[in-house]
Amino acid sequence: MSRFDGRVAWITGGGSGLGAGLAKALAREGARVAISGRRVDRLDALVQEMGADRALALPGDVRDEAWQEQAADRVAKHFGHLDLAIANAGFSVGGRIGDLRAEDWRRQFETNVVALATTSRVAMPHLAARRGQLVLIGSVAGFVSFPGHGPYQASKAAVRAIGETLWLEGRALGVDVTTIHPGFVESEIGQVDRDGTFHPERADRRPAQLMWTTKDAVTAMLRGIAARRRELVFTGHGKLGVFVARHASGLLAHLLARIRVER
Repeated sequence: MSRFDGRVAWITGGGSGLGAGLAKALAREGARVAISGRRVDRLDALVQEMGADRALALPGDVRDEAWQEQAADRVAKHFGHLDLAIANAGFSVGGRIGDLRAEDWRRQFETNVVALATTSRVAMPHLAARRGQLVLIGSVAGFVSFPGHGPYQASKAAVRAIGETLWLEGRALGVDVTTIHPGFVESEIGQVDRDGTFHPERADRRPAQLMWTTKDAVTAMLRGIAARRRELVFTGHGKLGVFVARHASGLLAHLLARIRVER
């Protein structure tokens, strides 16, 4: 049997990047998968690729709490239950903190933090009924801070704290909680502006030499999910960054202080 044979998964932010990669990989391993996102054409294409008997598209905005409640119930009703919820939806607001408005911070936290917490809340009763698993997608950026990315880093530090809390709270319900912190991975995050709008023509400015492929990232993530790890940090540079941040934060700060951010 495959590791996820017979399991039902729900993935937010499932229309592209890691979300889409996870959805297809889970389906190949025997899971039935519900995928959420705002781009209906992407979701429909994934369902067609994966098969209507194995996939369900749930177009919507994770910032809408009522929609999230309906989505979780619809997954459980459509497939009969819910075993695995992956809170993956997110984007990055960049810029110097001194140049950002309150609305920029609200928009960042509404998606990366509040919506993630809401996904956790609405999924938890269904997961508890199956002794299931909740997965939160954080980032190495929750440990290591670069100038010019304050809102995103703060949001991922919050995801890390939420994951640690939910791991404790989930134990009483029989739900395992895994928080995953990737380093640089191929995705469209570098092509999404601070308003959450996708620009396909925009170049990804992240370091190409450190970039993991989506395929390699998904392989590492599924290994950690299958093992029900409490926390998973991956990519070599990601592990190094987290280690230094934990054990030599002063040295790391002095090194990162050399980075200059253009206005």
